[in-house]
Amino acid sequence: MKLNNLIYIFSCVLLASCVKDLNTLPLNKKQLINEDVYKTAAGYQGVLAKCYGSLILNGQAGPDSDGDLGGLDVGYSGYTRALFYLQDCTTDEIALHSGSSQGSRDLLFLNWNPSTMIMKYSYYRLYMSIAYCNEFLREATDDKLKDRGLYETLKNEIEAYRAEVRFIRAYCYSMVCDLYGSGPFIDETMPVGVIPQQKTRAAIYDYVVSELEDVKSRLKAPGTNVFGRVDQVASWFLLARVYLNAQTWVGKNEYEKAYQYAKSIITGGTYPLAPDYRFIFLADNNTCKEIIWPLAQDQNNTINSAGTNFLIKALINGDMSNYYLTGIGARGWGNARVKTQLVDKFELSDQTFDATDTWGDKKKDKRAQFFTIGHTKATWVAGKSFQNDFNNGYACIKWRNVTKDRKDLAPGGTTYSSVNYPMFRTADAYLMAAEAILRGAGGGRAEALNYVNEIRDRAYLSGNYGAGVSGRINDAQLTLDFILDERARELHTESVRRTDLIRFNRFTKGYNWDWKGSDGTANNYIGKDVDDKFKLFPIPQDEFTVNPNLTQNPDFK
Repeated sequence: MKLNNLIYIFSCVLLASCVKDLNTLPLNKKQLINEDVYKTAAGYQGVLAKCYGSLILNGQAGPDSDGDLGGLDVGYSGYTRALFYLQDCTTDEIALHSGSSQGSRDLLFLNWNPSTMIMKYSYYRLYMSIAYCNEFLREATDDKLKDRGLYETLKNEIEAYRAEVRFIRAYCYSMVCDLYGSGPFIDETMPVGVIPQQKTRAAIYDYVVSELEDVKSRLKAPGTNVFGRVDQVASWFLLARVYLNAQTWVGKNEYEKAYQYAKSIITGGTYPLAPDYRFIFLADNNTCKEIIWPLAQDQNNTINSAGTNFLIKALINGDMSNYYLTGIGARGWGNARVKTQLVDKFELSDQTFDATDTWGDKKKDKRAQFFTIGHTKATWVAGKSFQNDFNNGYACIKWRNVTKDRKDLAPGGTTYSSVNYPMFRTADAYLMAAEAILRGAGGGRAEALNYVNEIRDRAYLSGNYGAGVSGRINDAQLTLDFILDERARELHTESVRRTDLIRFNRFTKGYNWDWKGSDGTANNYIGKDVDDKFKLFPIPQDEFTVNPNLTQNPDFK
């Protein structure tokens, strides 16, 4: 339905096995590049689409195909799904009740190693996307366009195309920096087929910042690009995020820069907060102006096992559709449940599900979207080891494949999701700006308090957003710990939690949650501190058999 307006965002281009600049990747050898792809403007647009699509699609032919990454599970290895495992399932938010064959127990217990399967998927997806971006940039020079007789056709758009691809690549390297620290590095200037050298975390950070600072003015002006493609505001957002984490990643205090970029998003006004928090996570969120960078999804054209299709199905199970409109009928999997620490960040009266109020209209904080009927709040059973029981822990019903007028897209729901995946959204900019101020940036506490209260007004549908009971806080309540909790309330299941906890020094020590540091045995569900080495994921062990230039992260050798 929405893809009619996307033009070419997810058009098919067979691209994989000729992308040789990272020839250690397990790329699917069945995917062959079309030799004629660069002979037309549409071909260039298709490769641009592939760069975007690599972050949301499993492959060219849906979840039942081999996928772009040969030999890796096509479902688990979708990027946004793989990121959810690392960013949410290692934290105080999510307990996976699925089997342990992929290593989900290692994430739950914070006890992984270089051979843990589930950690490979984000790594290979990120580097696959980097390879696609490099391929596009090599073939999109002015000289090559002139040689192919396409320069006149593309001259008004090619600069923006190149900037967008460089942005996507910078995003990927920022996530390598976040998740793995150091890693192999290659760009379009390096010889095709070379085995890449490893760059330090600091070098990758510097590269990301340099690229983003350069492309920010080359991207299209705020709000002027095609739906699903990035503009200048996306670069401001990513710069704010990278600068906010600079102290943790590389020991640099860049909070002032983080504040300035986050504030630019807020004051620019191109992407205002949605009038209702719940609108952001629905099937017609293409009309939601808050989403700065959406990865487009459609029930017919982007069928896959990642993105919001995964989020909806993993967080709910089939019988829940008897109580409220899921938008997918009874097709849920139900293997992911929220931990008690997330639930307890909301007022007690908002924590439970009311079958007569399925949208939570009577709740104070509309972000408290949990399903509790037939579920225990606890993710454990006293006296027993960890159970694969989907009723242990509340379900999260934040994501719904229905429209804001509260209707299914089709009777009984659709098989796949049409909820666009929000990579970046403005509420996060408000909270980043407030946090940066509290960490020493300019602006003052009054400004920070206003930013936090604007988010809470929207959550409570109070103030400028409605007549709900106010959720505003006062200056005495505004602390960094409060902002960390507010980020959980606002952004849970949006794959930022691990990064947040590390930045606040709460990930490995000083704050515990269900099953953290556990061995999964009876009465061992109370969390405990773990080794600081778990602030990074190890480079997958398979990489060392094909790339002799790599050194494993400290303490994982």
